[in-house]
Amino acid sequence: MSSIAARVGRLFDDVHARFASDEVGATATEYSILVGFIAIVIVAGVGAFGTALNVYFNGLSDGVRAALGLP
Repeated sequence: MSSIAARVGRLFDDVHARFASDEVGATATEYSILVGFIAIVIVAGVGAFGTALNVYFNGLSDGVRAALGLP
């Protein structure tokens, strides 16, 4: 009976060692967090660029209207 207990103990130790050394899930989580931060930076950058571009084109439009004498 003790040999069965020893085998089960070794099996448990082997399974525990495999799970302890398996970092695939942790790596995937780290990459997903990194991708999330990159997406936030891209969205903020595009928003800021869009606002600046809108201001630029409004100024350009106002300049063209003033040059043509339009209201």
